[in-house]
Amino acid sequence: MATLNLSQIKIALGTVPGWKKKGSTITRTFQFKAFPMAIKFVNAVARLAEKAWHHPDIDIRWNKVTLTLTTHDAGGLTEKDFKLATQFDRLA
Repeated sequence: MATLNLSQIKIALGTVPGWKKKGSTITRTFQFKAFPMAIKFVNAVARLAEKAWHHPDIDIRWNKVTLTLTTHDAGGLTEKDFKLATQFDRLA
């Protein structure tokens, strides 16, 4: 899968509010009322990621979960990252 150019990334970011470009990744922090809710979200993320065979980096801090996406084998951001970000947003 081809990486997106800067113009394409800017357009794609408009489709996933809350996500920010950071280097060759996109990232978003989700906040929940308590740790168990954050873990429930992470488990749902894991199921979607496994189904898509595209896995985010996940950082869990009590009630906050930060997801970071990039397509490692393509060397940067692809449509795959933005598609999965949209699916993760639907979980929150």
